Amino acid sequence: MPGSYIREHFFGKYPELLELVKNYSDERLEKMRRGGHDPEKVYAAYRQATTINNGLPTVILAKTVKGYGLGEAGEGRNVAHNQKKLNEEELLEFRTRFGIPISDAEVGKAPFYKPPESSHEMKYLRERRASLGGFVPSRPIEHPTIEVPTLDDYRQKHATGSDGKDMSTTMAFVRLLSDLVRDKKIGQNIVPIVPDESRTFGMEGMFRQIGIYAHTGQLYEPVDSKQTLYYKEAKDGQILEEGITEAGSISSFAAAGTAYSLHGINMIPFYIYYSMFGFQRVGDSIWAAADMRAKGFLIGGTAGRTTLNGEGLQHQDGHSLLNAIAFPTVRAYDPAFRYELTVIVMEGLKRMYQEGEVAIYYITAENDNYVHPDMPEGVEEGIIKGMYRFKSQEVDGAKARVQLFGSGAILNSAIAAQQLLAEKYGIASDVWSITSYTQLRREAADCARWNMLHPTAPPRKSYLEEQLAGIEGPFIAASDYVRALPEQLTQWIPGDYYVLGTDGMGRSETRPALRRHFEVDAESITIATLSRLSKTGLFSAEDVAKAIDELGFDPDKPNPYFA
Repeated sequence: MPGSYIREHFFGKYPELLELVKNYSDERLEKMRRGGHDPEKVYAAYRQATTINNGLPTVILAKTVKGYGLGEAGEGRNVAHNQKKLNEEELLEFRTRFGIPISDAEVGKAPFYKPPESSHEMKYLRERRASLGGFVPSRPIEHPTIEVPTLDDYRQKHATGSDGKDMSTTMAFVRLLSDLVRDKKIGQNIVPIVPDESRTFGMEGMFRQIGIYAHTGQLYEPVDSKQTLYYKEAKDGQILEEGITEAGSISSFAAAGTAYSLHGINMIPFYIYYSMFGFQRVGDSIWAAADMRAKGFLIGGTAGRTTLNGEGLQHQDGHSLLNAIAFPTVRAYDPAFRYELTVIVMEGLKRMYQEGEVAIYYITAENDNYVHPDMPEGVEEGIIKGMYRFKSQEVDGAKARVQLFGSGAILNSAIAAQQLLAEKYGIASDVWSITSYTQLRREAADCARWNMLHPTAPPRKSYLEEQLAGIEGPFIAASDYVRALPEQLTQWIPGDYYVLGTDGMGRSETRPALRRHFEVDAESITIATLSRLSKTGLFSAEDVAKAIDELGFDPDKPNPYFA
């Protein structure tokens, strides 16, 4: 910036300022360092601000130049923030201006310069850091681990069915959590976090059990004080009942989730919330928690676009599992049954807190009540890896055999479709519970990458490929989430693959109406299956049209994606 411009526009604004530089040449004004870039002036201002004892806050106004030090490349220019790289001539100018001892030959490589330990600068920095208690932040490699309960400890009570009674996976989770907080090994380490009044998730039974944390204790008489399960606040309460603040709650999750690294204490946060208000609302904070290597469980309650009904479209989540794909340390699951949820939680406890892995487990939990079957034998590995064959339906003289993928509450639609296909259309099928499309995709992609980079080695096969080896299909996937979630697997499915999902804004309606609207109910799965079979000549187009009519499906209803 020319000195004449500085004289006219900066000092020339006020006569008294102009008088101060009347003996300065334009060249001297051009070279004059702004106060905000003068270490002595900055230090003097800070020193004065910290020693004034007038009981008032002090503001330091620092005059600076945007892009200071970049010279012609960006100093004093509005484009300074877009300057991502300096050319060699600009680097030479920068080096010379700031006296950095790097040779002309090395400048083009833009090497880092570190002063020797004997220099005044390094001695000063070391002394200041020591006086502050050491280097912070740090990421220690060794982390404390704790012994956690095993799946066998909870198998009989939680890794089972519902004894013929209706229950939701949210209820199953709360019952498991209630027992975990009483566990002698880890109970005191668990931090339940809720950004709500907790009753939505049926957690009121925990109020008297462990109490709601309040640093001052209970200072009021709650409106439900005469009830057995009243809002009990206490100084030693364990539940963090945050109120309607997802931002505050995810901050508590991050604090508890990083306690192992910062304080050497394994805290185990279970943050349960409306699943729509997680990755969509505080995704940046979840990313920050992952970047800080936080551990813990995110429980997406009232999950599923057709499963939480009647609360409006802002609450009906059909894409949190899709959002979770982008978070490298997040392992996302959509369990359908109580035993699946229990296996996943116990595996997460073992992996994160006993074996020391850094991860965040995101588990959806629905509020749809239905009967949960007993756990089939030997499915634990499949639940963790992402899929297992839940049920096979044989048909004498079957016209064809199809593969039905279901997850979460929509697994029940796939099971019902299996019966329809067998009883009405003579088609055999296998129903697969897909607990995690994302975990399946990550392992398959990892194998594909390894095979690409090791062309002469025997190729690796993913768990997904092993499970589907020799199966022709067609494969029909239905979920309570957008189609892009199951479509992650397309390149590894060994046959025709058709996906049903809940793309679109939706409706505030009953569950049956919503599932018909989005075309993920049993009848929709059946029609999709027959349609795919007709493409290969195993079922006629005329019979598909007849089935559409028989199943009461309106072929001219609006496309849910655009409705």
